[in-house]
Amino acid sequence: MTITDGLVSRTLDVPGARLHYEVRGDGPLLLVVGSPMAAAEFAPLAHALAADHTVVTYDPRGFAGSPVDDPDGPSNPDLRADDVAAILDDLGAPSADVFGSSGGAVTGLAMVTRHPGRVRTLIAHEPPLLQLLPDAERQRAATRDIAETFRTEGLQAAWVKFMVNAGFDVTAFGSDHDGPPEPQGEPVNPEQALAEGARFFLHDLEPTTQYVPDVEALRASGSRIVIGLGAESGHLLTHRTSLAVAELLGVDVAEFPGDHGGFMGAPGAFAARLREVLA
Repeated sequence: MTITDGLVSRTLDVPGARLHYEVRGDGPLLLVVGSPMAAAEFAPLAHALAADHTVVTYDPRGFAGSPVDDPDGPSNPDLRADDVAAILDDLGAPSADVFGSSGGAVTGLAMVTRHPGRVRTLIAHEPPLLQLLPDAERQRAATRDIAETFRTEGLQAAWVKFMVNAGFDVTAFGSDHDGPPEPQGEPVNPEQALAEGARFFLHDLEPTTQYVPDVEALRASGSRIVIGLGAESGHLLTHRTSLAVAELLGVDVAEFPGDHGGFMGAPGAFAARLREVLA
């Protein structure tokens, strides 16, 4: 355990991996979960929330500071949900509120299903559940094509194809862009970027986007579930998937500032909205 300026960094051994997670602030426990986004990307949001919450962020297995025993080992929402539950156990916490973004929103849905009673409120922000769309078969083909592009053309080409399919304007990132925005702090070295790209495109992407929520288990869990949707996400694929998830579950949609990564562009406003939804 390391303590720096009120930030507590911890490591936790789980089957097949060693997890890095961080704890800030004081108050009701709130887990902030991403996939593949790690703790560093959520640091500004966590800092904004730490005035009145105990905020936990973490690096998903295979990313940033959470190495895996086997880089080609399994990765799916259920496994990630078990990792988050293990962090709760390590903290001695019976339950928490959870904010999950993108693949982390899928992790949150899996956690509610697999660990009933441990999630008080889940805010699932733009879960990319492509299986729920009318054009699911076309989306499965696109996902397979992105993975094949990584194998044959490399990391940059795969990221460009992924971003285009998701609805982003890739010209905004520049011609030499190798992936999503880098986290705060030290830049990712090329070897790590390639390893994390392989983890994401070859092992995480398909199980995450093809996950289908267990509606009955979610309803029986006792957890409150809210689907978050960016005010500026209308052009994105995750706008469609978020509405589809909300309709499937019969739950509310809450609007948040910005688009898919609104918590990075305006962390203060995003934190204020998150507090409103939790309340």
